[in-house]
Formats: sequence, C-alpha cells, structure tokens
Amino acid sequence: MLSYFAPKTITLHTFMKKGFLFLFIGAFLFSSCNNQFAKIQKSKDTQYKLKMAEQFYAKKKYNYAQILFEEIFPYIKGTAEFEDTYYKFAYCYYYDKDYMNAENLFKSFVETFPNSARAEECEYMRAYCFYRQSPKVELDQTQTNKAIGLMQAFINTHPTSARAKDASNIIDICREKLEQKRFLSAELYYNLGFYKAAAISFSTVSENFPDSKRADEYKLLVIKSYYKYAEMSIPAKQEERFGKVLLECTDFAERFSNSKYLSETERYKNLATNFIKNLKNEQIKKAA
Repeated sequence: MLSYFAPKTITLHTFMKKGFLFLFIGAFLFSSCNNQFAKIQKSKDTQYKLKMAEQFYAKKKYNYAQILFEEIFPYIKGTAEFEDTYYKFAYCYYYDKDYMNAENLFKSFVETFPNSARAEECEYMRAYCFYRQSPKVELDQTQTNKAIGLMQAFINTHPTSARAKDASNIIDICREKLEQKRFLSAELYYNLGFYKAAAISFSTVSENFPDSKRADEYKLLVIKSYYKYAEMSIPAKQEERFGKVLLECTDFAERFSNSKYLSETERYKNLATNFIKNLKNEQIKKAA
C-alpha cells in the first residue's frame, strides 16, 4: 500500500502545462505593464508624467523613469524641478550600470548646475563611473588612469570633503591594478627569455611604484634578469654586463637594507664577482 505521505509523481505533461501557464501569466503581466506605461507616455500632462517618473524611480524601475524624465525635459527646463529631475536622470543610468552615459550626465550636471548643493557629489560620481568601468588587469587601463586623474582632481578641489578619503582609497586601488599590469608585462618578458627587456620593465615598475610593498622584490627581479642576460651574452660582453649586476646589487643594499631578499641579492653579487674574476683569469691565460 502506498503511504499517504508519499510524494506525488509529476508527469512531463503536467509539468509542461504548469510551465506554459506561468509563461502565459508572465507575458500577460508584462504586456499589461507595457500598455500602462504607453498610456503614461501619451499623456499631455507634464506634472502627471513627472509624478509617474518619480514613482518608477522610487520603485527602482530606472528604465521607465529614465524614458519619462527625458521626455519631459523640454517642458521643465528652467523650472525649479529641472535640477532634481536631471540629477535622478543621471542616477537612472548609473543604477542600470550604464557607466559610460552616467559619467557624461554627471559631468553635464556639474556644468549645468555649478552652484548646486549636489555638484560636489556629481563631480565625485563622474570619477567613480570611470572607476566602475576599470577592466581586468590584463586589459587596456585607460579608464583606470582617468579614474585616478579625476579622483585626484576631486581631492585637490575638495580637500575637506567627506568623500576625499574614499577618493584616496580608490586611487590606491587603481594604482595597485596598474602596478600589477606592469609587473605581469615584465614577468612575461622574463618567462619568454627576453632578459634585458625584463630587467628594464622590472626597473620601470620599481621606479614608478617606489612605495609598493613589493618594491624590493621588483629590484631583486631586476638583478636576476640582468644576471640571466649577462650569463647568456657572448664572452666579449659578459664582464660589462656582470658589472651591471654588481651595480644593481649595491643599489639594492643601499635602498633595502632590511629586506628579506638581502641574502639572495648577496648570492647574485658573489656569483657575478666570481664570474668576472674567472673571465679575467682566462684573459690573463690567453695573453700569456
């Protein structure tokens, strides 16, 4: 005997019937909503359309609010309502994650309402939109550089702003991304065996980010790259190139006297010194 509590078996036919029912209901509601919105659009009452746009905005239906705001702009331009409407219009794009258009609208808001109490916020949001457009480390970092520039400009213009600290933090995050991208480029040269290019690239990273937590690591990689480059060079060039390794080791010891990589740097220094000695001994033997 089947238990009273045994689960009911849902046939494929029943499942499909329910699926079509839900689909039909969803389509009906969507159609009904669109019809209602179309009626609002056709209205000639500007205040009514503005009221409905505000309601859509409050309900986070930003695509509907955006359309209505844009339609009533010509009728409210120059009125007391225009500033608030333009402000929310910009945020419609932002909340819909259309950061490119949002950035342009925040910029336009500041230019149109320079004395607004919201101008500072919109200036910050413009920079923040570039930050939100910042791509993965491996990709082009134009938006990241723009975010840094605009955030720094915001800090310079509003040094006492409550948002200045956030702007500074975002600059740090963006700079870390740029640092990582340049490091990956240098690392690629090293892994491909282009040691001179790797040494120059690691040097650039070290110089451009002197306050980095990894500054001593970058310097060590400069030394390793130059050592590999010297090691693979023709004998006539080796003394000069191992000499470059020694110069980099000396510079490392002066700049990073407490580094955990100091002993490894000393090892490369000793290797380079011994290599130069052996080269000179060979030269003496040949001369004799």
